[in-house]
Amino acid sequence: MSTRASTRSRRINVGEPSSPSGCWTGSAYSHAIEDFAALGVQVEPALDRLRNISLSLPCWQGDDIVGFEESGWELGGSMSNTARHPGRPRNAPELRADLEQAFALIPGKHRLTLHASYAESLGRRADRDALTHEHFHTWMTWAKDIELGLDFCPTFFAHPLAGDGFTLSHRDPSVRQFWVEHGRRSRDIGAKFARLLGTPSLVNFWVPDGYKDKPADRLQPRERLEESLDMIFAKPVPNKLISEALEPKLFGVGTESYVVGSHEFYLGYALSRHKLLCLDTGHYHPTEQVADKLSALLRFLPGLVLHLNRSIRWDSNHVVLLSEDLLMIAQEMVRGDFLKKVHIGLDFSDSTINRVAGLVLGARSVLKAFLWALLEPVQEMQRREAAGDLTGRLTLMEEIKTMPFGAVWNHYCESQNVPRDHQWLSVVQAYERQILARRG
Repeated sequence: MSTRASTRSRRINVGEPSSPSGCWTGSAYSHAIEDFAALGVQVEPALDRLRNISLSLPCWQGDDIVGFEESGWELGGSMSNTARHPGRPRNAPELRADLEQAFALIPGKHRLTLHASYAESLGRRADRDALTHEHFHTWMTWAKDIELGLDFCPTFFAHPLAGDGFTLSHRDPSVRQFWVEHGRRSRDIGAKFARLLGTPSLVNFWVPDGYKDKPADRLQPRERLEESLDMIFAKPVPNKLISEALEPKLFGVGTESYVVGSHEFYLGYALSRHKLLCLDTGHYHPTEQVADKLSALLRFLPGLVLHLNRSIRWDSNHVVLLSEDLLMIAQEMVRGDFLKKVHIGLDFSDSTINRVAGLVLGARSVLKAFLWALLEPVQEMQRREAAGDLTGRLTLMEEIKTMPFGAVWNHYCESQNVPRDHQWLSVVQAYERQILARRG
């Protein structure tokens, strides 16, 4: 049973437009094949490669990063969310229904990233230093039923012991120990996901620690963070079960002057401890190109993690769109043959729009970027560059922009039994009228 078939069987039927017999894109797609072949690009092999690209969707886009701890704790920790589009899921079953609807509109087979704060107590509520896989039993059962891989993030924010902006680098040893235990249990939960679901789980660590104003001591918090991370990772866990990543940040609200887990800190830690580095596209200076970092880092690291979002002026985590920055990342991954070395996740939360639509739009935009990159005549561009024909290289890069990309994308959607462009939004709108509007 495929993920696509299973998610469609579980979601509520909202009257999706049916496709006519035979793909409407047939003629346009045939012409597109001919046009790309003239450049030396074979479309079908490119689509085969696209089918193997798996995105990990963020559960927090579905409910505004609220989670299900029923604690009343504020987000804090450099986290924020604005607006309240109607229909936010009030519980885990409603969130899972929304996620199924989203997966049913995204071509391909993908994954879900869970934050620890999405645990379900089910009568056995526990603080974060006492969480076990049992608190995610229903999530695992659901994921197994629809053949969905799960990734995991410990939650180092929205908690009284993170209220002063420090967790793993806290001055108080007892506070650090609480968060160390949370990190350890998060690894165990990820390993349990992998054992049950038969696919390795990515466990990604981001901590909000830092100062709003200039610190007098930048060293000791980093020494404490290093010690805490070493304690978390002291017990080996097989790579076949989990991959572990560390996520740096340039600054955040409340950490404008100093972030303990900076890019340089985590790069050094990842290199020395053989971990992965997570590159969040909103965690760097607006003029930095994350795409340029891939080939540099992958010369020395075993792999990378991408958190794709769209920042506006700062790390505001807007729904990712088919932008030039996103295209550059996809192009660099294809041109450098990095697809098997990079885990691709989405990381945004925007409740000014329909939350299901945000997930679908973001995921489809990322897949479009990778399809665009896969349809490039990479060998010809690189041949011209190596021959010193920089004029020819630049001209080819520019002329690619008018190739019939849209016909190939719509054909791909139809081949995956999901609505093509201009159709999927009507499905979400019907879902909003029939399901989301009733939530109050």
